[in-house]
Amino acid sequence: MAFLLFEDAARFDLLPFTYTRPVYALRSGILTLLERWEKVLDAPVAGLPFDYLSAGFPTAASPASATWINGRTLPDEDFVRVVRNTRPGTYTLSPDGQVLTAAFEKEIKGPFNGLVTEAWLAGQGLTPKTLTSAPRMIAALPDLFRMAADNIRFDFSLLTQDGHHHPIRDPHTRIYGADNLFVAEGVQVRAAIINAEDGPIYIGPGMKVQEGAIIHGTHGFHSHGTVAMGAKLRGDSAFGPFVKVGGEVGNAVIMGYSSKGHDGYLGNSVLGYWCNLGADTNTSNLKNNYDQVKLWHYPTGRFKGTGLQFCGLMMGDHSKCSINTMFNTGTVVGVSANIFGAGFPRNFVPDFSWGGAGGLVTYQLRKALETAERVIQRRDMQLSDGEKAILAHVFELTSSHRNWDTLNT
Repeated sequence: MAFLLFEDAARFDLLPFTYTRPVYALRSGILTLLERWEKVLDAPVAGLPFDYLSAGFPTAASPASATWINGRTLPDEDFVRVVRNTRPGTYTLSPDGQVLTAAFEKEIKGPFNGLVTEAWLAGQGLTPKTLTSAPRMIAALPDLFRMAADNIRFDFSLLTQDGHHHPIRDPHTRIYGADNLFVAEGVQVRAAIINAEDGPIYIGPGMKVQEGAIIHGTHGFHSHGTVAMGAKLRGDSAFGPFVKVGGEVGNAVIMGYSSKGHDGYLGNSVLGYWCNLGADTNTSNLKNNYDQVKLWHYPTGRFKGTGLQFCGLMMGDHSKCSINTMFNTGTVVGVSANIFGAGFPRNFVPDFSWGGAGGLVTYQLRKALETAERVIQRRDMQLSDGEKAILAHVFELTSSHRNWDTLNT
């Protein structure tokens, strides 16, 4: 049986992260949503990216011959059963009307931009079935860090059931809760404190944990990253491949290839891919009046309540900030922003912005691509033509947000 993940209209609630990648390529835990489904189903899983994202992400060759799964869903035993039992010619809905799965009896009719709606499925002749319960789903930006702990625990069980634990032999490293710790091949740990009593903690292949680092609580380190000297990592945080992390971090997700290597606090926050936080960057995750935090909501073009008391920074792919940057509670930074200067930047820094509290101008696409190429080349990789096309498309899509006459007053 073939499977594929699709996107729906809720992907727009997850901007800016879904500007540059499909929702199923996001990380909230050790694995991305697609990687998690592949492990659970023990089968290859294809994707149907939205519209322009097909330039950089593979698209299923024969989608009608597969069972479709909403790419925002998090698998559990009951929902996996639903996926496997979705009959051709039907689709399933959650109790609140969200499309969860679909299976086709014949080829798709007419154009398809990668965005699934119930109306489109009905137009294909499929019959609906409403379930009495629904799986957990990523629905809003804070879900990425709020659900991280549960997702790390779920991924830990997937990744360790057949894996071989490599004990840490360093005599100067102290370990608590060793039964909740898994160390993959090629990990190097020196004079660290690892407390997995409230874990689990997964340390993936090729990771380096440097001297004096303290890791406490639930954590997932995907692979080939570095925990810097003296780092203080509180629980419920997930770090993707080739991430450098230092300073103080609590309940944060850093998706991949990004660096927060220096002192400074990052809490209840999400960083995308290829981001960099300058030394002593700090994020506020709690308002002085303890009120609920609001975040910029791209679809409505305004700030929207999260219902949360703790919420820090959401930073899109390829964005950077200079040393000593201070981010207010509930700040959203778009794709490819370059932030510097004294004072607190605005709570919404538009995509392709250049500047800070003193004012913003457009970060021209040519210069942004040049920087992205340099950053990626440092990892012995290349910025593909598809990635360039996606960034160019995002630059055009977000032009209306860069209204500097309004933003700089």
